[in-house]
Amino acid sequence: MTELRGVGIGLGVAQGPVARMAEPFPPPEDVDSTRSAEEEGARVRDAVAAVARELEQRGAQAGGAARDVLEAQAMMAEDPALLTEVDTRVGDGKTGERAVWEAFASFRDQLTALGGYLGERAADLDDVAQRVIARLRGVPAPGIPDPGHPFVLVAKDLAPADTALLNLDMVLALITTEGGPTSHTAILAREKNIVAVVGAADAGSLTDGTVVIVDAAAGVVTVAPSQDELDRAENRAAARASAATAPVTPGALADGTPVPLLANLGKPEGAAEAVELGAEGVGLFRTEFLFLSANAAPTVAEQRDAYTRLLSAFPGKKVVVRVLDAGADKPLPFLNDSHEENPALGLRGLRALRASEDILREQLTALAEADAATRATPEGPADLWVMAPMVSTVEETEYFVAMAREYGVKTAGVMVEVPSSALLADRILAHADFASIGTNDLTQYTLAADRLLGSVAAFQDPWHPAVLRLVREVGAAGAALGKPVGICGEAAADPLLAVVLVGLGATTLSMAPTALADVRASLLSHTLDDARRVAEAALAADGAASAREAARAASASQKVTQP
Repeated sequence: MTELRGVGIGLGVAQGPVARMAEPFPPPEDVDSTRSAEEEGARVRDAVAAVARELEQRGAQAGGAARDVLEAQAMMAEDPALLTEVDTRVGDGKTGERAVWEAFASFRDQLTALGGYLGERAADLDDVAQRVIARLRGVPAPGIPDPGHPFVLVAKDLAPADTALLNLDMVLALITTEGGPTSHTAILAREKNIVAVVGAADAGSLTDGTVVIVDAAAGVVTVAPSQDELDRAENRAAARASAATAPVTPGALADGTPVPLLANLGKPEGAAEAVELGAEGVGLFRTEFLFLSANAAPTVAEQRDAYTRLLSAFPGKKVVVRVLDAGADKPLPFLNDSHEENPALGLRGLRALRASEDILREQLTALAEADAATRATPEGPADLWVMAPMVSTVEETEYFVAMAREYGVKTAGVMVEVPSSALLADRILAHADFASIGTNDLTQYTLAADRLLGSVAAFQDPWHPAVLRLVREVGAAGAALGKPVGICGEAAADPLLAVVLVGLGATTLSMAPTALADVRASLLSHTLDDARRVAEAALAADGAASAREAARAASASQKVTQP
């Protein structure tokens, strides 16, 4: 028995035999074409168009986040600059297959060099190139294996087109050797609630038929486990399934201390599922969906309609809306499209909005109008809270809160995502009504590791004691000033880490709706004193892995049962 480590996606555990993804095509031979440049160019254009339409069709069939991903990939396939590169190579006498391979590889290398969000999209170009080459050759593109029985899929990285249409009756879990926590594989695995471990570099040695246990909660793949280990994993999976079907109750600790469990949402359309899964409100509503696919900022009316739909879905419940968090790594032509050498440290979040203040003012106008429009809801209006992203100073806090008040926002807060705001939490919360800790970015900036870069994914671990200490600073400031402190990063979806966060002073937890049942069950097995002891054990560790193990040991010593 051996263990392989990576980044766990989801919270579950699964077991089964391995089936490996087919290897991609090797580079086409660099030989002169026997066709004219016009003929080769026409072949490539037809193949690219066919692949783009296929991606769009798969997206329409899959729906949800998969549709957005695949539509973006289709647009990437037909990028005019990319096709110009292909035409140039075809004009030099290369075959269509070789021209596509070279041009797409060149663009891929450029994206990889940029890093961040764009760097994560490099793998998408590889997939498109493989599909176009397959179309040119008249053969199927490399895809999901079909061994005829349920299996654990092992791949270098999964393309969005493959992940979107996985047969969940056959695919028990996913393991990839590359990719980070924000790769498309990870995003779609979360949406589909698939057990997955990504970035497990040594998984390339796994062979077809080898039985493995995939433990996403621990980020571990156990190879050739014993029968006892298989039985324990099966019991854990059964307990998790049972917890997911248990009656939904408000989030609380074993001693009755309330810990509201909220949902992270990206679009109003996700509200119904969140409510069904037990969300007690919204802890993070990302407004970027209105902006990222547009060439111009949406109108106040367009925004108001979207916010009204969201608020109407949560009558009488808290809804926390984050104003636009874009710029730098996700440049918008109407906000900030200038190149930055280090986009993670650039003009993003509130910084970008201050540079284009009219966009912020229009967003606050739309939110205020939506709030007013839902005041007559029979069950009571939603309780609208609005927060600014990437706040790093007291002055920025004062600026945003004052502007929010100007537009009638009653509850205005800030995201704590950088160490400076965590260390100054007492002064920041003297002005803001609440703080919400974005553990993804807070971990990135604390450990100087780009959270969108797979090569440093191992550093992107919110269990690190340095991150936990900063969370404690914010929790202590909130308690001293009587201000709520929420968690809205991926950390809140980890059942044991959720207990630690509450022990550090978090008053609410917000997560992907599919994680609510696990976290609810975990909280119910700890009292507030338990949570504080588990948190202290984690804080005393030297690293992320030892903090996680110390927390597990402290939890077990209290004789509580983890889901």
